[in-house]
Amino acid sequence: MVTSQTVTKPELHSAALVGTWRRFGLVGPVYEIVGVGDTLPKGDLLMHIRVLESGEELDYSLTDILDDPKER
Repeated sequence: MVTSQTVTKPELHSAALVGTWRRFGLVGPVYEIVGVGDTLPKGDLLMHIRVLESGEELDYSLTDILDDPKER
């Protein structure tokens, strides 16, 4: 049985972002979301990303990702 609590968990929404592309702000570099990371003590979720320009992989907060524009 699916409840509203299971549907709103950030982990479920964040998994759907894996494989998508975003940009740091309006003119920053493009990055790909490559995985789901750890949950921070205050509840924010980290995502693993890869920056297209440099190939660098790092963790970036889901809150910040959702503020960044989608890359088309």
